[in-house]
Amino acid sequence: MYKLKIFIITSFLFMQDFDQLEFGNQNHLDIITWNIEWFPKNEQITIDYVAQIIEALDVDLIAMQELDDTVLFNQMINDLDNYNSYYESSWFAGLAFIYKSNEIEINNIYEIYTTSEYWSPFPRSPMVLDMNFLGENYIIINNHFKCCGDGILDLNDNGDEEMRRYIANNLLKEYIELNFNENNVILLGDLNDSLTDEVENNIFQMFIDDSENYLFVDMPIAQGDIIEWSFPNWPSHLDHIIISNELFSIFENGNSYCETIKIDDYFDGGFYEYDQNISDHRPIALKLAVQNSILGDINEDSLINIQDILLIINIILSNEYNYNGDINTDNTIDILDVIQIINIILYQS
Repeated sequence: MYKLKIFIITSFLFMQDFDQLEFGNQNHLDIITWNIEWFPKNEQITIDYVAQIIEALDVDLIAMQELDDTVLFNQMINDLDNYNSYYESSWFAGLAFIYKSNEIEINNIYEIYTTSEYWSPFPRSPMVLDMNFLGENYIIINNHFKCCGDGILDLNDNGDEEMRRYIANNLLKEYIELNFNENNVILLGDLNDSLTDEVENNIFQMFIDDSENYLFVDMPIAQGDIIEWSFPNWPSHLDHIIISNELFSIFENGNSYCETIKIDDYFDGGFYEYDQNISDHRPIALKLAVQNSILGDINEDSLINIQDILLIINIILSNEYNYNGDINTDNTIDILDVIQIINIILYQS
């Protein structure tokens, strides 16, 4: 009986670690790319943590890299409510999608560039997801590029690591423009290189130069403070999300954004504990406000009332940041936002 009590208390405390971890909501298409590093890195401990993190984040879609044990992966998915998954195989740490089965309608999932001539640029074949969300069609392309290199792009050596990634980008751009020229395309994954290299060594330059058609939504992360980068061990920012111009207006509507999910902040042991039990990569998340939220509706119940005032006060007291709570969009949640939401309530009454 005593051991049972200890187990229950320990389990409860373990669950509490992620109480403040959140990202998804009903009005947005919420997607993350996450290199999960040879899942499960620490067996059942990893499975338990990742399941809790997925439930806490509450996103619609996860593009995952480095799935190793499909049996344990299936076990985890079966224990999650309202989530389903797809993978081709775990060959060389495979790719996978995890998605909300009650939110996302799957039209097709398939791999591209699978034949031997493409094995050099694509050690893991890109995985394409054709899906519908709230009546709109989206094409999601999950990738895990070749790692390593010396930072120098050698255009005369097809075996050069940077050159292999450069070729992969060219092939993906070509595939998108041939097959999805007018679709909502999101290209993402562990692309294993920096966005901020000099032009002559930048393997992403073809996308960066074509700014009328493509946007790296995580470019501010790459150009910003290293504490936000996706791969702290080096440190570097290697995980990226590109959107096509069909999504520009949605991303720029004021309610959409991209951020690093610093799950390590929720561990007592910080990134070291996260790295030991989950992954050496942090997830990168994209929120697309495909249905605009009502200004001041913090809890997104389509009403603006005292509940929203209480929520915004709790956000201030906990020193957290919630995009919906930043009413005056000054990147700070404070008393000015409380005053503004009160004014909204008084005006509507």
